[in-house]
Amino acid sequence: MLISDLLSPQTIISDLKATSKIQALQEISSYAAAQLNLEDRTILDALLERERLGSTGVGNGVAVPHAKMVDLDKLYLLFIRLSTPVAFDAPDGRPVDLMFLLLTPENAGGDHLTALAKVSRLLRDEKFCSLLRGSDGAEAIYSAILESEQN
Repeated sequence: MLISDLLSPQTIISDLKATSKIQALQEISSYAAAQLNLEDRTILDALLERERLGSTGVGNGVAVPHAKMVDLDKLYLLFIRLSTPVAFDAPDGRPVDLMFLLLTPENAGGDHLTALAKVSRLLRDEKFCSLLRGSDGAEAIYSAILESEQN
């Protein structure tokens, strides 16, 4: 499984404007709901439930909000770059400006963990994160992800 197989320029938000963690989660829930033909509140509730277990902010300005969804039939991945970093309760206290939203079917089992691991591995690379932060638009971000996976 490659991250680039789950993404496209249409599943990349290169300049999300949000002033808080909740607002960012609301915005990405609405965006995902429109693409998946689901209720945005259903997605938001699942993400908030996961956040109650512990922040999905992983440090270095990165978060990976994720949830399993009953009404979903395949993995869904969305990349988000925020125009202004927001507090996300990350372990290092840094605000978040890069996010991957991962939604998986309730019965996804290992696919959920595999996708999380791949996203986490990509985002641990500080050079890669700098490249994402400096890329101009969804196409450039997608190209950076493709190139990173090929290397």
